[in-house]
Amino acid sequence: MEEVKPQLLKITFDGIEVEVEPGTTIMQAARKIAEADESQGHLVPPAMCYYKPLPVSGGKCRACLVKVTAGSAKDPRPMPKLVPSCITQVQDGMVVENTTNEAVLDTRKSIVEFLLINHPLDCPICDQAGECHLQDFAFEHGSVKTRYEEERRTFDKIDIGPHVQLHMTRCILCYRCVYTADQITDGRVHGVMNRGDASEISTYIEKAIDNDFSGNVIDVCPVGALTDKTFRFKNRVWFSKPEDAHRDCDKCCGKVTLWYRGDEVIRVTARKNTWGEVNDFICNTCRFETKQTSSWVLEGPTKVKRSSVISANKYRKDLVKKPDFALKLAATQFKAIDDTRPYVTDEDTIRHQSIENNDKANHRSLAANNN
Repeated sequence: MEEVKPQLLKITFDGIEVEVEPGTTIMQAARKIAEADESQGHLVPPAMCYYKPLPVSGGKCRACLVKVTAGSAKDPRPMPKLVPSCITQVQDGMVVENTTNEAVLDTRKSIVEFLLINHPLDCPICDQAGECHLQDFAFEHGSVKTRYEEERRTFDKIDIGPHVQLHMTRCILCYRCVYTADQITDGRVHGVMNRGDASEISTYIEKAIDNDFSGNVIDVCPVGALTDKTFRFKNRVWFSKPEDAHRDCDKCCGKVTLWYRGDEVIRVTARKNTWGEVNDFICNTCRFETKQTSSWVLEGPTKVKRSSVISANKYRKDLVKKPDFALKLAATQFKAIDDTRPYVTDEDTIRHQSIENNDKANHRSLAANNN
């Protein structure tokens, strides 16, 4: 019997039409557009709590709010309020505005301001710097100033297992770590305690998280609230080199990313997709106890977005295309170097030219002061 395929639904997202299957969310439809054309990646709404591999995630942070200007072909009326794109399913004929809607962009600034009310600005010492989703969100949609005057809430750092440290002061309560533990373990021992502004991620009566997959809460955390104790303060991610590798493991898929500093493996993480999400969780043995290159089969350098600071000085320029905004910035704000000048190597000539240049600079300074 021939299989009947479901009728595709048509959605217009920022002026781009795409057909998706029933049950697809607006976020997934936007990602489908970006996957077909990488130049449209900026259209995808940001996500701080949504995590595709975790079915019940989404709808917490409100970072992905969009404007639905037409609900469907049958009912073209706009939705009265902005809706979270990560949990709102598409309808046939739906029209959505994201980057083209001023109300959406203004709301995103408010969401960033709200998330940073209690989050400390300690990026210079945070291990998550360079791969922090909140950093990216704040850079793209945040404001320079804050209106918040009250004291930030603070918590003491605690160890919630032999390998994981919780810095609750940085937590934005995205619930990802809770959903991850629900999915990969039989008995979750941590969750959200208390209510309102007293809510916090914690374990019940300081019970330790000691299951074989506990390290995955580190990978899913979008900020630096859950960190790897074996990697803390060892290195910056942009100084390390990520390599894809695999091994035969009886507990997990064994597919990981090895982070090198020189010849040393300084940390091991699960592989992430284009959207920074882990598709296959790994065990603690692969993550914490197998940090010798001889234990792995190397596959090659990890593909990193050109816009990420991690990609700096790691790939040949003929393999990585520079972003258009960088080329435009260089063309408008930087003076072209005159390569026609003779290349001087004689030390006496260099010394005399340096003296002449200093004299000219002094004369210009005196003239400017006299005027």
